[in-house]
Amino acid sequence: MAIGGLTAALKEVATVAMILPPSLVAYLNSEATTDVESLANCFAADAVVHDEGRAIRGLDAIKAWKKDAKTKYQYTVKPLDAVQDQATVTMRARLSGKFPGSPIEVTYRFVLVNDKIALLEIR
Repeated sequence: MAIGGLTAALKEVATVAMILPPSLVAYLNSEATTDVESLANCFAADAVVHDEGRAIRGLDAIKAWKKDAKTKYQYTVKPLDAVQDQATVTMRARLSGKFPGSPIEVTYRFVLVNDKIALLEIR
């Protein structure tokens, strides 16, 4: 992604991020980079991610999943809207990348515990 495109994507994230908890802002900012180490700032150590029909458990496995997905699909995330109901945040986003049907809209369901993502479901 060109620097100008990355800057524009970060501005979009920042606009939506104002209504999101800090751990989700950190997650979206990490999506705009290839830095998987930053995921430690947003996920609980024992977090679980459900994506593509599988469960990814623990921070190390989540980092590996994210690295593999970024390499395989070379995607970007554009948040469309978000709704928070206590510790659960549901966010719709547009994913664009190198995969069949791109771009697609997906729903992220985050469950937060102690200001960290404890559960993420992507559908």
